[in-house]
Amino acid sequence: MRDILSQIVKWWEEEKEGESFGLATVVQTFSSAPREPGAAMAVAQSGDVVGSVSGGCVEGAVYELAGEVMASGQPVLQRYGISDDTAFSVGLTCGGIIDIFVEAVSRKQYGELGEVAEAVQAGEPVAVATVIAGPGEVGSRRVIWPAGRDPRATGTLGSSDRLDQAVDDDARGMLAQGLTGVRRYGPEGERRRDELSVFVQSFTPPPRMLVFGAIDFAAAVARIGKFLGYRVTVCDARPVFATASRFPEADEVVTDWPHRYLAGITTDERTVICVLTHDPKFDVPVLEVALRVPAAYVGAMGSRRTHEDRLERLREAGLAEPELARLRSPIGLDLGARTPEETAVAIAAELIQLRWGGTGQALSATGGRIHHD
Repeated sequence: MRDILSQIVKWWEEEKEGESFGLATVVQTFSSAPREPGAAMAVAQSGDVVGSVSGGCVEGAVYELAGEVMASGQPVLQRYGISDDTAFSVGLTCGGIIDIFVEAVSRKQYGELGEVAEAVQAGEPVAVATVIAGPGEVGSRRVIWPAGRDPRATGTLGSSDRLDQAVDDDARGMLAQGLTGVRRYGPEGERRRDELSVFVQSFTPPPRMLVFGAIDFAAAVARIGKFLGYRVTVCDARPVFATASRFPEADEVVTDWPHRYLAGITTDERTVICVLTHDPKFDVPVLEVALRVPAAYVGAMGSRRTHEDRLERLREAGLAEPELARLRSPIGLDLGARTPEETAVAIAAELIQLRWGGTGQALSATGGRIHHD
């Protein structure tokens, strides 16, 4: 829903009395479903549509269902499965199954939407828990902020405080990991039971991509990193090269020694670090830091000879073999890339492969499932 949040908030703010819009959200998927939980499509009273829940397979049916839900005010949990190739049925051509929750949204029904949008825009984590099935009030909602000095939550999922408390605890755990999905409980929040289904959508700040080296390859990597949803920082010690005009797609451009900048910030298990400096006096010190901090990916550009020389320098600096094993160098998948843009695609391909466990081979040469868990 993050992708369409600004548009639906505009509808929410401009709504006339008694109006609502339909919001369809993917809450659960099975097999080769085309979209992940949290993907959303909204339908305005005017008939305008934003977003997607399946990449086109069932959008028409969901559009019609959203109109019915707006008219009745009653939310619906609908499952779409494999389509019948011999009939004019509505289904997924990919062979997957998706559960979509469709609800009518208005200021009265979702008074916290503005506050949720403000948190997302400010980069602050927040989770939204919604009852999607079970004996409780389907469609009831609770907004949960992270654990901290003053944890808070608004709204209620039913008449039981214990249910709210159980969901709060689970939602904060999911929020810490950036997880979105369905959790099941008993009416009193019993985790050993499953009569009541709650969809928890985590809105966490986007993962960071740190690009070191203000070169033309860095501009292409910053551009594709932004396209993939990262918050991109470009850092270089040379102020003549580290300028916002050279990297318009980057969220920030920092003039500092790369190792000093990296040592002074906090990274996490989702952070991507790309060292493109091509200069030992820059890349060896920053890699000393990068290979010892939390990160999903540490990659460095250079030839195989450069890579071997770099490894020796890092060993001399005291890095152990398990630390060196984290380094992806030469950076990117073997696509035969030559230009900055092609190299950026190769790096992006490696990031996607590592995130989802792909083989890196052509799909036509593999068998089994296309989408990995």
